[in-house]
Amino acid sequence: MELRSYHVTKGVEKAPQRSLLRACGFTDEEMNRPLIGVVSAHSDIVPGHIHLDKITAAVKTGVSMAGGTPIMVPAIGVCDGIAMGHTGMKYSLSSRELIADSVETMANAHCFDGLVLVPNCDKVVPAMVMAAARINIPSIVISGGPMLAGSVGEEEVSLSKMFEAVGARKANIIDDEELCRMENDCCPGCGSCAGMYTANSMNCLCEAIGMALPGNGTIPAVYASRIHLAKHAGMKIMELVEKDIRPRDILTQKAFENALAVDMALGCSTNSVLHLLAIANEAGRPLDLKVFNEVSARTPNLCHLAPAGDAHIQDLYQAGGIQAVMAELAEGNYIDTTLLTVTGKTVGENIAGCRNKNPQVLRPITNPYSTTGGIAVLWGNIAEDGCVVKRSAVAPEMLVHEGPARVFDCEEDAITAIYDGKIQKGDVVVIRYEGPKGGPGMREMLNPTSALAGMKLDKDVALITDGRFSGASRGASIGHVSPEAAAGGAIGLLQEGDIISIDIPNSKINAKVSQEEFAKRRAAYVPKAPNVTTGWLARYAKLVTSANTGAVLK
Repeated sequence: MELRSYHVTKGVEKAPQRSLLRACGFTDEEMNRPLIGVVSAHSDIVPGHIHLDKITAAVKTGVSMAGGTPIMVPAIGVCDGIAMGHTGMKYSLSSRELIADSVETMANAHCFDGLVLVPNCDKVVPAMVMAAARINIPSIVISGGPMLAGSVGEEEVSLSKMFEAVGARKANIIDDEELCRMENDCCPGCGSCAGMYTANSMNCLCEAIGMALPGNGTIPAVYASRIHLAKHAGMKIMELVEKDIRPRDILTQKAFENALAVDMALGCSTNSVLHLLAIANEAGRPLDLKVFNEVSARTPNLCHLAPAGDAHIQDLYQAGGIQAVMAELAEGNYIDTTLLTVTGKTVGENIAGCRNKNPQVLRPITNPYSTTGGIAVLWGNIAEDGCVVKRSAVAPEMLVHEGPARVFDCEEDAITAIYDGKIQKGDVVVIRYEGPKGGPGMREMLNPTSALAGMKLDKDVALITDGRFSGASRGASIGHVSPEAAAGGAIGLLQEGDIISIDIPNSKINAKVSQEEFAKRRAAYVPKAPNVTTGWLARYAKLVTSANTGAVLK
């Protein structure tokens, strides 16, 4: 088999390239083996990434054990929690494209024969999978694993409770001492934040779609089993290179439907919609938002992990992890078990013998939380191209809601109004010009949703935005409104006091405004320009597409 790396290691003509590899310390023996890029997002600023040097070292050991030459290259990563609620959040989703481009650059410029992708948090996971699908060389994902839940008193907590505690403090429900105790104890160490937030959602879905080994989504970051898994991933990439099994052999249409079914069963972050759309685009298997609702309509919701419930990822791990989830779904014929995965085996072979060890954390398909999935897509006159809600984290009394719009043109203004007590029960908070183009960067709205939850208003107030939500958000938080305001979407035509009707079970969202009135408003409407005019974000604003297509670049 002729390897890609021969372009830099073989023949008289490649002596200059070999001389540079020798300068890096590579021997003849190493240059005669397949060159495996180990893409590490290790840094000192992201809790989910601070230990990735250990994971990366384990991967390199595995690659060497199996006869390959591991070569570590870096990737950036934004901590969404640290970036939350200020200008930094504009760089989060947009960084996904930078990461995908940089992985492509390093892999192709240096002719790697295979890739082991070592991400852990939010946009970094989908970005690396996007790159793998794009360049289509043998690849495998091994994430850093979830953080253990913290403990405050007798309560297990994670980051979502910390954000909600701010709202509780603003409303004088808790005091400074309790806020400080929460701050010190909610995030006990390394790993992706402990709930079913975006990072853990995507790490679980990498397993479900076949791009990661069993255990990738749920083995805690601090467990030795995570190091074992990293070594096995390093060994497995050599098998994938030998057999020439590539991402697009795995990322089929049916594989995406499997991922969607697991997504719905788990009640994953709404960000998973953006990322699955983007990965599918790179894999040449474009998805439509309607497919999400079709899968949701037939797939039961089996888990209520934080923020939808009190359990955390470590509890799902103890219950059997993603393989147990898939075994439950397979029992009801909700997934295709014949599909190829990076194990070299089928889904069915991977889950053989797996069982649900805790029906309180992972409900059996005979006793689901609901017969429909955890995510819903809504359409209507303010979201003609759709919008997304994490249905499993919505209180039953808010599944159908009607109330007056409280309209804000940025997140900061909405947060100020919430903290100042200006939002009343029954209101529908509308935050616009926060979409992919308008933000730019489609900021997450965890601060306002957490403020509402902390003030005990999440069962009375809805929030609608052309931005997006953290997986830690709960309540009637409806995001990804498309078209966005900056692109001329009807959300930009809403006025204070317009009555908004939300009907999640029937996939509808509408303003009670006549077509004639909307036409009148549109005639006078000039969308606001993005408020970033310099740097690469300005370029991003010009190139990014709508949320309903995954916010990919043109």
